[in-house]
Amino acid sequence: MAFDQLERPSLAARLDAELRHAHPATVLESAVEAFGDKLALVSSFGAESAVLLHMVSKIKPDTPVLFLDTGMLFGQTLDYRKNLAARLGLTDVRDLRPAFNDLAVADPDAKLWQTDTDACCEVRKVVPLDRALAEFDGWITGRKRFHGGDRLSLPVVEQADGQVKFNPLANWGKAELDAYMSEHDLPAHPLVAQGFPSIGCWPCTKPVEEGQDVRAGRWAGQDKTECGIHVARAPGAVANVGGDI
Repeated sequence: MAFDQLERPSLAARLDAELRHAHPATVLESAVEAFGDKLALVSSFGAESAVLLHMVSKIKPDTPVLFLDTGMLFGQTLDYRKNLAARLGLTDVRDLRPAFNDLAVADPDAKLWQTDTDACCEVRKVVPLDRALAEFDGWITGRKRFHGGDRLSLPVVEQADGQVKFNPLANWGKAELDAYMSEHDLPAHPLVAQGFPSIGCWPCTKPVEEGQDVRAGRWAGQDKTECGIHVARAPGAVANVGGDI
C-alpha cells in the first residue's frame, strides 16, 4: 500500500495514537500492513539489535535490512552482522557503504573523525542512508526512550522528512530487552561482555563504567549524542557530498 507525502503526517499521527502502548511485534505488523515492500529496517547490528531483527524475521523475513558499513566498524560487528543475519534467516540485508567519490572529497585520509565527527558521520552514515531510503515510504528504527537525550520523548510512530518512521521498541527498557534475548536464546554482540552497551564506529565508541548512561561511550567527551541519521533535514534539503548523487 502506498501513501503520498500529504497523507503520511496524518497516517503517522493516527498510527502513533493506536500503537503507543502496543507490543513491538504489533507495531511491526502494523508497519508491514501499511507499507509492505516499501518498508525497510535500519539496523546497526549493535548491542541491542538482535531483538528487533528477530521480531522482523518472524513477521516478514524478506524485509530489507539496511546496514551502514561505514568502513570504521569493529571487526566484531561485521562478524556479528554476518552470523546473526544467517541465523535469523533474513534474506535481504543490504550493506550500505560511503561512495568512493564522497570519501575522496571529504575524507581522503580517513582521519576526518579526528577533527569533525559530524562531517564524518555525514559522509559515512547520513548520505548513504538517505540514498538508500529514497526507494522506501516507511522505515523502522531500534531507538528507545531509556537511552535518554533527545530520545526521552520518542513517539512509537512519527513522520520525518516525508516518510513514516516506526520505533517499535520506544517503550521498552533494558529489562524487557534482556528478557526477550534470553527467551529466544539470541546471541549477544561480542563487545557487550567487554563493557560496550552501545556500539558504533571504533574511533568514537568506548566502553562505559557501571552506572553510566547506556550511550555514554558514544562520542565521549563531546556534546554530540546522535550521528545525524535521526536529525530532521531542512525542508527540500538534498544530501550532497562532492556532488556525486
